[in-house]
Amino acid sequence: MLSEDDLIAKYFAPIAGPAGLGLRDDAAAFTPAPGHDVVVTTDAIVAGVHFLADDVSDDIARKALRVNLSDLAAKGAAPLGFVLALALPAGTNAEWLAGFAAGLGEDAAHFGLPLIGGDTVKTPGPLTISVTALGQVPQGRMVRRTGAEPGDILYVSGTIGDAALGLRLRLGEKRDAFWQGRLAPAARDFLVARFLRPQPRMALAASLLENAHGAMDVSDGLVGDLTKMLKVSGLGANVRLDQIPLSSSARAAIALVPELFETALTGGDDYEILCSVAPARVSAFEAGAAAANVAVTRIGVADSSGGRAAVFLDASGKPRHFVQDSYSHF
Repeated sequence: MLSEDDLIAKYFAPIAGPAGLGLRDDAAAFTPAPGHDVVVTTDAIVAGVHFLADDVSDDIARKALRVNLSDLAAKGAAPLGFVLALALPAGTNAEWLAGFAAGLGEDAAHFGLPLIGGDTVKTPGPLTISVTALGQVPQGRMVRRTGAEPGDILYVSGTIGDAALGLRLRLGEKRDAFWQGRLAPAARDFLVARFLRPQPRMALAASLLENAHGAMDVSDGLVGDLTKMLKVSGLGANVRLDQIPLSSSARAAIALVPELFETALTGGDDYEILCSVAPARVSAFEAGAAAANVAVTRIGVADSSGGRAAVFLDASGKPRHFVQDSYSHF
């Protein structure tokens, strides 16, 4: 195993941006654009919790970066750079590190979020990766989770539940043998890919910045995350479950086992954007999303009944309750 300095010089210095100073210092230095605020977000991913230990290192690296990019997108932020804390178990080999650095570098270049620093340590525990991403927004303009207002139209980007179902496929538990064996290979591949490689909606950031009152990324499940956003905004909402956007692959799985609908809405790992938009800005928001080639779907309307948060209604208008509304680490 290389020394820490040699490991950084070989695998990570080549993909660092100018603010990282060649990764030869103890800190990075950069100046945001005049009249802008810096937005900071951190997410850690851990083997056995957010990914499987035998996942390809290229995929692991991309997921670590993309979950943070999703948070920047939800704030309407343009990317600046990121720092990486990497806790490596004993026995991590050069092939794994090369794949990890390649995936990280390709995504950093693609999304315009350069590596600017970090730390590397050895751990007796599972592989742990923490990314802190920095972005910028015009001063005072960050789209806050707390910004939703009564009457706002609630939107979600993309499709919901694919990654949660993809994880079930990856785990391959006996309870899932019935539907997994009957799902078309293309549908299986799509769902697994959505788990392995989230698609951060960076292209939607500009329209959010211009049009949204409130926003957050959906990481712990749509039901729970919408409840969180409404709660901190002091609002409620009626949400029609038949309006929740599902991919054809997710629909195929749910058609085999209807109980998977709850998994799709509460399982997490979607990394889609949930936002609220004033009625007067709806056309502009939808046009911006279309121009960015990001699908957005109306799922409800926020109201002032803050004591009840979100009420989820089935196609007949009857409230539906969930055993657990979101993934929770604790």
